[in-house]
Amino acid sequence: MNTEDRFIELEIKLAHQEHVVETLNQRVYEQQQQIDKLEQLCGLLVQRVRESAQGGSGGQLPHERPPHY
Repeated sequence: MNTEDRFIELEIKLAHQEHVVETLNQRVYEQQQQIDKLEQLCGLLVQRVRESAQGGSGGQLPHERPPHY
């Protein structure tokens, strides 16, 4: 294998690795967006649970008969 063939092979490998890195970078970006949305959703759910607990309804809807009736 001569020097030119080795350079061509290295350039091919480098181009492939650059493509893989770009693909992985895009996937990481998408996953971070999903994580941000899920964290926001969890924060809203925590807020609703706290508000519900402060309401003192005891987990029952107003004017709902208890389950033993």
